[in-house]
Amino acid sequence: MKKEEFYFDSRDGETSIHGVRWMPDKGEAAGIIQIIHGMEEYVERYEDFASFMTSNGFIVTGEDHLGHGGSIPEGGITGYFCEQDPATVVVRDVHRLKKITQEKFPGLPIIILGHSMGSFIARNYIYRYGTGINMAVIMGTGTTPGGLVFAGSTIAKMTALFKGSKAKSPLMAKMSFGSYCKRIESPRTSYDWLSVNSGNVDKYIADPMCGFGFTANGYITLMELIKRMQKQSNIDAVPKNLPLLFVAGEEDPVGNYGEGVKTAAESYKNAGVRDITVKLYPGDRHEILNEDDREVVKEDILEWITARLS
Repeated sequence: MKKEEFYFDSRDGETSIHGVRWMPDKGEAAGIIQIIHGMEEYVERYEDFASFMTSNGFIVTGEDHLGHGGSIPEGGITGYFCEQDPATVVVRDVHRLKKITQEKFPGLPIIILGHSMGSFIARNYIYRYGTGINMAVIMGTGTTPGGLVFAGSTIAKMTALFKGSKAKSPLMAKMSFGSYCKRIESPRTSYDWLSVNSGNVDKYIADPMCGFGFTANGYITLMELIKRMQKQSNIDAVPKNLPLLFVAGEEDPVGNYGEGVKTAAESYKNAGVRDITVKLYPGDRHEILNEDDREVVKEDILEWITARLS
């Protein structure tokens, strides 16, 4: 495959967003897959998936969100988005990349794939811009009770008020992830919930561009994304003919071990979305593209996409 890196202007009006594009070596592309990465990581972690999809004729692209990867300006802070309406800006940055890609490769079907926090961004994207894409893969998502969203948002805003929006928030981190290893017998690390694959966990921990901790601003953004994606009027606004694939590990605490994933899918089904598929992988935790059965996961995603393209 061929790989290109590029930059484009963020909707925050001041930051350059780092983008990556992977393309098949030859032949006409079957479509475009746009990856929306998760919290405290970056898009090039998906290069193995991109390699698989390009070998099957797809162009794959994605960007590093504000406060992540190559989109952090010199002297910038990890886990900080922007001051003005960051939950809208991060979705609009995804949309800007979609338009850039569409202009470069006109006429190709577009599939978005959002993982974890990226799935929250994707679920915001589909009610705002869902008419402009062909399908969406919602990976490693969940459902958060409204009371917890309100409490988390309040604590994040209080932290920002007293310590500044760029202050890291260990309290919020503990609230968000502190219980994620509770079903794991004798966990080696606090990140074991990410993956059964210990090599993947160790690689994540060793990567300075992963697990860096969110600022108060980051948690305010995260809570707002969750609040908006779960709002009934926004769920109702998702195009009824937009195919949705929900994939997750059955041992993923983000999706409440499958229950939160099924609840999310059901909310769209109840809103009249006609083509919804849910696939849970037994034994897998959060990062299903890095688990031992990742080849099965990749094949399942490819099969689902190609069935709808044909």
